[in-house]
Amino acid sequence: MTTARIDEAAETLIIAGAGPRPASADLIGPRARVEGRITGGGKTWKASFPLRAARWGGADLPLPAGEYEIRIADTALDDVTLDAHVLDGVRIAVDGGTALIAAPIDPVYETAEGQSTLEGRYVAQAGGTENAVFFESFYGRSVGCNPQAIDRALSVQAPGVTRYWSVVDLSVAVPEGAIAVVEGSPEWWRARAASRLLVVNDWLRRRFARKEGQKVVQTWHGTPLKRLALHRPGFDPRRMAAVVKESRRWDVLLAQNTYSERILRKAYAFFGRPIWVEGYPRNDALVHGDPSAIRAALGIHDHERVLLYAPTWRDDRAEMVDFIDPETLAQQTDAVVLVRGHSRTIDTGRDRDGARVIDVTGYPETAQLLLAADALITDYSSVMFDYSVTGKPMYFLVPDLDHYRGQLRGFYFDLESRAPGPLVRTQDELVAALADDGGAERYAERYVAWRAQFNVRDDGHAAERVVARILDQGFVTR
Repeated sequence: MTTARIDEAAETLIIAGAGPRPASADLIGPRARVEGRITGGGKTWKASFPLRAARWGGADLPLPAGEYEIRIADTALDDVTLDAHVLDGVRIAVDGGTALIAAPIDPVYETAEGQSTLEGRYVAQAGGTENAVFFESFYGRSVGCNPQAIDRALSVQAPGVTRYWSVVDLSVAVPEGAIAVVEGSPEWWRARAASRLLVVNDWLRRRFARKEGQKVVQTWHGTPLKRLALHRPGFDPRRMAAVVKESRRWDVLLAQNTYSERILRKAYAFFGRPIWVEGYPRNDALVHGDPSAIRAALGIHDHERVLLYAPTWRDDRAEMVDFIDPETLAQQTDAVVLVRGHSRTIDTGRDRDGARVIDVTGYPETAQLLLAADALITDYSSVMFDYSVTGKPMYFLVPDLDHYRGQLRGFYFDLESRAPGPLVRTQDELVAALADDGGAERYAERYVAWRAQFNVRDDGHAAERVVARILDQGFVTR
């Protein structure tokens, strides 16, 4: 008989059984994998799976929430069960060969009634009572992008301000000195109401209720090539109403450049309120960052060529596109290939793997990956407007260009005529373009024009300027 239990002191999941010692034991989830330590053998054996892990050279953190396969060699786990058990960082249950890991929220609060009760308290709670900032990046799935860069500058310029970070679970590391609040927990609802300032890079969603004395800075998350919000193809009254309702919650909107300022104001009907054109705080790292340290954290040597593949998401599919075979690309180019899925695909697929392939979809800061890469491979992602800060080469793999441009989303300008790098349709074309030594010279003029339009304010001090304006406006005090 095989059994499961939790060792609270060691923070491990223990699977125990009778018979010969298994050859291997693994706990495999969408964005994390841990190897079990096997002891015993002969009459009984035990596999211990740590419920905390370190990634990218960081601290040990609880495993990301999700469904994990328990894989123990030559062992059937159909009869193994474990009721939900709450530890400091996770809640875990076992059902057969599956471990279900969730954020450590009391289950009573996850019911419809529990959430309704907390939401009712939130609506009734007096707001803006605390000299604090509530940060959220991509719905709490990561701590990065413009909010993290603002957090970093704020901690220096106003160290007395309390900084809360909304996270989906405690596998998401928050900056030093900040306080993690798990979405849906009582602490999350309280911090969201009490903070005088909210800094977010995506929608606040329907459960937000503005409090007297609160301000919202919407940083957004990219200069747009593809059509956004009210500009998206097709007439949808519900979408239009939702866009206008959402944008009315924002007091300030950030834009990377004047091109974005014009588009965002119209796309989100953001009239009568300020747009701060200060460059993107997240791109400060591209000016001041250290690529060697980032490569070391990823296990990459300084002399190795690094290609970053970072496509955008598609409205008509949940998972990341699979237009390249990353392991074959690594062989064809003698490079390390970093695969970066979009924030909207974090929950829907598993990490890519293979020789000289590193899936960095879960890596917290995209800017650090851009800094570490020698070349960017993308399609229609706004990452192209960030990577150009570095001046390094870009390649556009766009096999679905006609469909994406003509039917799915549409563009604000013609990418083919203005892209600062070649557009290719297949992996073979991409490999040829990567091997073309004359490509940089052919696209040099376009690259200069691109940077002049999109990167004028990306000078390494955008976060400082944004925080200075936040303090000048009195959104929080030092």
